[in-house]
Amino acid sequence: MPGITAPQRERRSRKPTGLPNPPLMLLVGPEKSGKSYEAALGTSSDLIGTTYWIEIGGSEGTADYYGRIRGARYEIVEHNGTYQDILDAVRWAIAQPPVNGKQNMIVVDNGSNLWDMLSDEQALFARRRAVQKAQRNRQRSPGLDDPVVIDSDLWNRAKDRWGEFLWLLRRHSGPTLLLARQELVTAFENDKPTRDKTRKIKAEKNLPAAVDAIVELHTFGEAHLTGVRTLHWDVKPGESVGFPDFSVDTLLRRLGYEDAATSRQVIESRPEAYLQEQEQRQEQRQGQGQGQGQQRQQRTSAETAVAPPALSGKQAVDLIHKAHTNESDPEACLHALREEWGFRTLQQIPTKTNMWGERNADDLITVCLTHIKEEAAKRKLTTKGNQPTEPTAAPAPPGKAEPAREHSEPSSTAQTTVRPQAEQPPLDEHEAPPPPDPQAEEPSPAETPEETSAAEEPQDLPAPPPTKSSQPRKRAAPKSMRADDPKAIARQALRDEAEVQARVKFVTVGEHLGPIEEAGDPGLGELRDFVQQHRAEVIALLEEADEGDLAEVYRRAPMPDLGIKQKFAQYLDGARAER
Repeated sequence: MPGITAPQRERRSRKPTGLPNPPLMLLVGPEKSGKSYEAALGTSSDLIGTTYWIEIGGSEGTADYYGRIRGARYEIVEHNGTYQDILDAVRWAIAQPPVNGKQNMIVVDNGSNLWDMLSDEQALFARRRAVQKAQRNRQRSPGLDDPVVIDSDLWNRAKDRWGEFLWLLRRHSGPTLLLARQELVTAFENDKPTRDKTRKIKAEKNLPAAVDAIVELHTFGEAHLTGVRTLHWDVKPGESVGFPDFSVDTLLRRLGYEDAATSRQVIESRPEAYLQEQEQRQEQRQGQGQGQGQQRQQRTSAETAVAPPALSGKQAVDLIHKAHTNESDPEACLHALREEWGFRTLQQIPTKTNMWGERNADDLITVCLTHIKEEAAKRKLTTKGNQPTEPTAAPAPPGKAEPAREHSEPSSTAQTTVRPQAEQPPLDEHEAPPPPDPQAEEPSPAETPEETSAAEEPQDLPAPPPTKSSQPRKRAAPKSMRADDPKAIARQALRDEAEVQARVKFVTVGEHLGPIEEAGDPGLGELRDFVQQHRAEVIALLEEADEGDLAEVYRRAPMPDLGIKQKFAQYLDGARAER
């Protein structure tokens, strides 16, 4: 962030180890120059445990045949020829344990075939995109002889897939030997062809910078070292030198592999961290808007820990008592008290009473407000039922003792002696009984003899409707079913996005969510991961359909996105109209 000079986290420095990394070597040359032969012969080196051979392309097919070379020790890792299965073959080879205490070597034969496959993928993708665009515009689809331009975004996709392959090879803790073809091409000067020829590696152009050593086989047995990163070998940077005694074993020793570290000491760049940071900020803003963000809760806890409330429990009880006994409008006084101090502060103030036990001041205010409403409801019911009203004892507010009573036999003329409110002596915070619990099953301590049961009332009068305290409690609906539940809102948003993904893929929602709905309704986290995993596929389909702006909007959409259907409304309506 601009303007910040102080470090934002604790750091430490360390001394350099001086150990070389396990080498990533590149062996290049024209066809039939002995690349695969030298690789197979190099598997006999006593510096390595065993070798795992990954053959890509199959045009040469020498992996099985060269196994008869004397001393060769390698195993062929099988795959089905697809990009993802090739990656998984590399993962499997990396995961194999060392043999005889020595790290294993990986041979990739060859990288040029892999780059050709990635290029062909994008060419097919570009042709399919052109056909879909022509169908959408009601034009003639391009034929097999019509040229199709591969857009730059497709080449960037091929580079990303190639980079993922190299990223996996860098995770290997032993040496890696990558084979590639080299071609003689016309040299260009100022973007114009010349009569000279130059050698070019048939692979992604940044491959030479990613390896530790480059050896060129011009003809069988003629090797040249054209690039190396080592301190164990006295060579001048930028010069091509002959390598008359070349072998993979010799190359490993001159690169200092005997002193190499157990794993590559490298910290990869993480461009995706910026997107994750933006998503986190979006989630934080949504959490602040809904009042339920985890960061907001942590900040609240920190503020409370740093600045404890200045109001004690006894003072809170006295203030609540004063508001509750207000003769004009006690309910308004309690709301004003909560607004003055804030519910966060009141939640941090503990109070204790004999009847209600320990609870915070905010809960005590809630109890008082509930009690006031219950008393008003009782008076209203008594008035409707034409019941004779008698003066009853005032409810004991928080922090005050209950008034003394004189009981008599139940009758319509029974009276209760009540001490004036001014004569009630204030009690201690821990002795003050709070208002009666409106949810209690047993009769409240504030109940008077006039509150008789229906059996004791005159039988010629209809029984008054039961009060709230005598009604059975209604079981609250599960939180996951409430409309204002954040989890329910998030689940609905994820369901909407899954529906959008299904419609973009031209499948039903059931077919789209089938993998995670086989065992029942998926959890919120499982649904979120599933939807997020399919975002890349949907974005690719949108780009194929020349909906680049919508793809970019979807790429930046938060997770979950409450307005996902509105963003795709125009696109989906247009797709329905075409059908």
